[in-house]
Order: sequence, then structure tokens, then C-alpha cells
Amino acid sequence: MSRDASGAVMPLMGHLRELRSRIIKCCLAIAAGTVVLLVVYSWFKGILTRPYVDICRTDPSLGCDGSLYSLGPLDGFSARIRISTWGGVVLSLPVVMWQIWRFIVPALESRERRYAVPFIVSSVVLFAAGCALGYWTLDKALEFLISWAGTDITEAYRINDYVTLVTLMMLAFGIGFLSPVLIVFLQLVGAVSPRTLVRQWRFAVMGIFVLAAVITPSGDPITLLALSVPLTVLYAAAVAIGWVVVRRRDPVSA
Repeated sequence: MSRDASGAVMPLMGHLRELRSRIIKCCLAIAAGTVVLLVVYSWFKGILTRPYVDICRTDPSLGCDGSLYSLGPLDGFSARIRISTWGGVVLSLPVVMWQIWRFIVPALESRERRYAVPFIVSSVVLFAAGCALGYWTLDKALEFLISWAGTDITEAYRINDYVTLVTLMMLAFGIGFLSPVLIVFLQLVGAVSPRTLVRQWRFAVMGIFVLAAVITPSGDPITLLALSVPLTVLYAAAVAIGWVVVRRRDPVSA
């Protein structure tokens, strides 16, 4: 049963009003971030297209010139809106994470609530690190895909297709890097023990590689390894952190 800040049981309608309030605040934060990206759209688009432009300039044998094409009257407009919206989501992530945490806090015990700031900070940092790694591997993934297309293929990408690839790539890495936060949280609330996670490490590693293969949009082996290897390291780090915290709180259950 959810409770409000005073500890009293919150009725259903109060719970729904609280949910509505949190959703509205998240939407306002995303809208503000989207407006910011609309203002600096040309600069931000230049950052997103830089990997493609760089590989085309440095390796003429790939058969591309770094240009993106709009094949319909709405392609350019929809690409601008899509880039700005997803950028707004990333910019508003600290606010969104805080609203999510504030919504679930009443259902947690007092000892679990003190982890609010570490969880929010770590989530934002890990998501940003994942997006950065996804961006860093983008040129390598594009180079692999272009080279495997064959020398008789002229590369000419629609701006919407390219934006979709970049967005999904960065989101896949960013969301994947949030998995350690979930693993630590599950250990803290007692849903799973560190001992169990250690015993099942082989299945965890296999699951990480399968998940990386599913969520990476390019499907190339470079991206697969670039995501699965860090996730394996982060899994081990999350288990270690959970083990330390749980052991301090309850040595028997660890």
C-alpha cells in the first residue's frame, strides 16, 4: 500500500493524482529539453552526422560523400522533430529519474529511501556513458556496414533513416548501461541475493550477449562486442556493490 510523505496510507485517487502530477512534470521537462534542441538544431545535427562525414572523407574507397538526402517534403521536418525530441529526453533525464523515484519512494522502507541520490546520479551517469559509447562506435559500425555492402554499391542515406539508426544506437547503449542500477536495486530490496547472481554468472553473460545482439540496431559484430563486454564488466561491478551493501546490512543473507 502506498503512503504519502506523512506516512498515511494514500487512497487510490490520491495515488492516481500523484501519478498524473509526476507524468506532467516529466512531459514538461522533456518539452523544455526539446525546445532547447530545436534552438541549437544545426549544431546538434552536425554532431550526430560527424561520424558518417568523417569516415566518408577519410576513406574515399567506401563510395560515400557524407551527404544525407531528403526524398519527401516532410523528411527534413520530421528529422528535425525526431532529433530534438530524443535530445530533449536525454536532457531531461535527471528530472525524469527524480520524478520516477519520488513516485516509488512511498512504497519503500526508510532504509531504502536514502539511496535516492546515488541511484539517480548513477543512472544519469551510466546512461550518458552508454550514449557516449554508442556514439563512439557509430563510425566503426557504419564503416563495417558500408564495406560489407560491396564496392559496387553507392551509399546514399535518407536523413530519417540515418537519424533513426543513430537514435536507436545511442538509446540501446544508454538503456543497456542502466542494467547495473536495476541489479543493485533488486539486491537491496531482497528480490535476488548476490550469492545467486554469482552462481548464475554464466547464464548472465550469455543473456547479456543475446540482449546486445537483439537491441543493437546495426547488428554488426563491432557494436555487439562494444556493448556486451562493458555490460559484462558492469554486471560484475553491480553484483560486487550489492554484495558489499547487503553484507553490511545482513551478513547472513549475503
